[in-house]
Order: sequence, then structure tokens, then C-alpha cells
Amino acid sequence: MALLEVHHLKKVYTTRFGGQSVVALNDVSFSVEQGEYVAIMGESGSGKTTLLNALAALDRPTSGEILYDKQNLATIPSKSLAAFRRDHLGFVFQDFNLLDQFSVQDNIFLPLVLAGKSYDEMFRRMKPIAERLGIFDLLQKYPYELSGGQKQRTAIARALITEPGLLLADEPTGALDSSATESLLKTFQALNEQGQTLLMVTHSIKAAAHAKRVLFIKDGIVFHQLYKAHQTTEAMYLKISDALTALTTGGDQNE
Repeated sequence: MALLEVHHLKKVYTTRFGGQSVVALNDVSFSVEQGEYVAIMGESGSGKTTLLNALAALDRPTSGEILYDKQNLATIPSKSLAAFRRDHLGFVFQDFNLLDQFSVQDNIFLPLVLAGKSYDEMFRRMKPIAERLGIFDLLQKYPYELSGGQKQRTAIARALITEPGLLLADEPTGALDSSATESLLKTFQALNEQGQTLLMVTHSIKAAAHAKRVLFIKDGIVFHQLYKAHQTTEAMYLKISDALTALTTGGDQNE
């Protein structure tokens, strides 16, 4: 069953004085099945971030529609969008977006505090997530005391505590060293194996090779896609590399 459906999405930005239009997304259509792990790749300026912002209901498309579990995001009143994001979507960012004045525990609790949940419920939800991510012993520390990998696992715990249907990740390995990157990718893979639906925007071939499907964006459209199926991560890495070469040199790719 499709959890996320994108139909003929277009986003046009107009310069401040209305003299020039920039087409960020031209005609994007794809779907994400429940339990899928999808990566989106493309050159800078290809529309990846614009697409992610639209999927996160942070930006309204110019035309087309986005359906989350059959609900059209365009029909959600502006005053209800924050609650929709909190209840259905989880977010993991390149720069972690943690609050330095809050402990690890309080950073993880934050979405549920905003939702008005009790401490007992927050702790009940947080404990197994923190244990699974290996940060339970760090709960009383502060972000400035953590390594990059520990910060990102804290951010993942914060994203998961709301039990989101869809986890959105924006360049999640961008600020991590190779060891922390490997740990994060294993975490994402484990989460997906447990049924979590993930959609990740990334420049990293290594990160994308762990996904089950990779979409390539070029000039505001879905240029190509690859399915991992039963391939090894190493084989998928090579296919992604070839596809990116074709994308940047103007070659054709067949699915």
C-alpha cells in the first residue's frame, strides 16, 4: 500500500520583484510504499530540497498534489500543519537541530512535550528507543558533550518518539565521520527492517546504496530510478555511481 503519493508536482519561485521565475520542480510523480526505504539523489539545484520541503508540508507546491495515507496535504489548514507533522512525520537533519540548553533526554522529549503528553508516557516511549540506539546512558548529558554520531542518534530518537509513519532524512550523514556514518546507516537499515518507512535525501552514494530504491532528480523531474532488490550494497553502489555519471554527462538511463 502506498503511504506517500506524489502526482505531477510543480514548484515555481518568483523573484522578489516578480521579474523572473525559477522552476524548482517541474513534473515530479512517484510513490513510496509502506515499509519502503527510498533515497533521493541529484546535483545541487536539482530540486531535492524543494521536494523534501514539500513532502514535509513546509512549503506549498505551485501545482500537483501530495497524498499522505490518502490525505491531500493541500487540504490541511495552515494552523493544523504543525500538528500533522508532529503526529505523522519524523525529521533527521544534517546539522542535528538539537537545543544545546536541553539535555539529551529533554531534546528527545520535546515533540511529546509540545503534544501535551505526560512524563510517564514520554519516558515509556523514549526508554526502548534510547536503549536500541545506544544512548540511554547519555540521557543527562548535553549536546555539546556528545560526538557527531551520538548527536545524530539523539536526533533519530527525537524523530522516532512520536511513532511517525514516515521518517524524512535530509543529508543525515553529511556531518559525520566514516565510523559514525556506518553506524547511522546500520541504524536506518535496522529501523526499516522493523517496518519503518524512510525517505532520505543525500549526496552520498554510500548512504543511498543502503536504500531499497533510489530516485534521481534532474532539472526538476525524476530522471531515473534504481531498485536494489537482491543486490549487495557494493553492487548497488556501483550502479548508483554509473547513474550519477549519466545524469551529470547527459547520458540516457533505462530502469
